[in-house]
Amino acid sequence: MKTKHRPVLIALLAAGLFALSYVAPKLFAGASSADAVNSAAPAKTVSSPEVAVETAVVEAQSFLEESQAVGSLKANESVILRPEISGKVVRIGFRDGVAVKPGELLIALDAAIPAAELAQAQANLALARSTHQRNQELLAKKFISPQALDASAAALKVQEAAVQLAQARLGKLQLRAPFAGIVGLRDVSLGSYVKEGEALINLEDIRRLRVDFRLPETELARVRVGQNLALSSDALPGQNFSAQIAALDPQIDPEGRSIAVRARLDNHDGLLRPGMFVRVRLNFGERAGVLMVPEAAVEAGNPPSLFKIVDGKAEKVTLTLGARRAGQVEIVRGVQAGDVVVTAGQLKLRPGTPVVLPAAPASASTH
Repeated sequence: MKTKHRPVLIALLAAGLFALSYVAPKLFAGASSADAVNSAAPAKTVSSPEVAVETAVVEAQSFLEESQAVGSLKANESVILRPEISGKVVRIGFRDGVAVKPGELLIALDAAIPAAELAQAQANLALARSTHQRNQELLAKKFISPQALDASAAALKVQEAAVQLAQARLGKLQLRAPFAGIVGLRDVSLGSYVKEGEALINLEDIRRLRVDFRLPETELARVRVGQNLALSSDALPGQNFSAQIAALDPQIDPEGRSIAVRARLDNHDGLLRPGMFVRVRLNFGERAGVLMVPEAAVEAGNPPSLFKIVDGKAEKVTLTLGARRAGQVEIVRGVQAGDVVVTAGQLKLRPGTPVVLPAAPASASTH
């Protein structure tokens, strides 16, 4: 049976091969023609969509150059009085928070024993002085030798030193104001026993105050002794005070790259107090024709850049920046007065992107 059907299978196989050899070339030819037609057709260009942005116009303005800092007020002179010798408080010569004069007695400790020692030293001094004077008379009559006179002279000097020592000990039991000022609030009472070095009372000279603050090292060339500056305090809103730079630290802080500055100001009305937080403002003069743009227009980088609008398209330019103030930044190089810069929508922009402008671009000074 297998032998009977073999010729039929061979005939069918031969017919299939013949049909394939006839149809395949036409199929490949049709595909090539389609590719040729597609390649010959002109490519359609896809235009970039317009991007809506916010803008501002670069304007030349007058710019007040100033530098700001913060600081704390300190008294012109400040001291905490401490006893050098332990003892019992027997007198308090001031009232809390009042003004005192230089040399005024503030606190006295029990001086009974030192006073007795001083009286004893003074008596010995009187005896030594009398003995030395009598020896001088005896030496003139040659009743004693010169060596005896030298001994009495030495004894006199010893007793003089003893008196000075007793007076010094007695003086250390009296705490006096070293300068004119206002005393603080005392925490000691009559009869209290105080130890050596214990803090008893503070004294502040607030007729003149000083303020210490720091400026960036870039301001060093513009800061000088004698320069005026303005102070303000949150505790006294609406009031400004004038101060004058008294000294500059000769060393730049290597960590913060800043310079320490000290200024002084009059405070005869007593409105300001040591320890107050103040804002410092230095005026370096005014410059005209400064190009300012909103900080929002500037993209951070090295170098910084922004997008400006030229013929309806975004153009990216690099910048050289200058001073900053109130949300604006000075452009030293990169734009000109009258340029329209993008202040919002930069994330969607690329150089050459068409933009949709608002009806009336706002002025740079109004942002």
